Amino acid sequence: MLKVSTSRFGEIEVDEEKIVHFKNGIPAFEDEHEFIVLPYDEESPYYFMQSVKSPDLAFLLTIPFLFFPDYSFEIDDATIQELDVKNYDKLLYYSMITIPNGSIRYMTANLLAPVVINTENMQAKQVVLDKSNYTTKHRLFPEPAKRGV
Repeated sequence: MLKVSTSRFGEIEVDEEKIVHFKNGIPAFEDEHEFIVLPYDEESPYYFMQSVKSPDLAFLLTIPFLFFPDYSFEIDDATIQELDVKNYDKLLYYSMITIPNGSIRYMTANLLAPVVINTENMQAKQVVLDKSNYTTKHRLFPEPAKRGV
């Protein structure tokens, strides 16, 4: 077991086999290579991806298919090789979430750059999709339709 200090959860013990490894870090956080994925709570569709090295660094994630059932993309061959994928059923897909000005109502998901984790070897990568119509800011909760007056 490894002790990880976090600003959100305090000190937690983590099974080292549960640590997710990003060979090249994450865009804009290239020096961060090891994370743990923690559920927000048992009933929640949200997760925290907590840095093992930096207590203040955690990303809010969700499984994009829960909010965007038609979401689909292909992972390029270089990523398949980098993650050493042998079984596609062992891949997990997450989207990073942004909460603008702390307003949950306006939360967005980054569908342009999903986080892909190979659970067989715990290798991961944030994949920036080429030739995609997705953006970094898809609303999780669309604006309600305006009613006619």
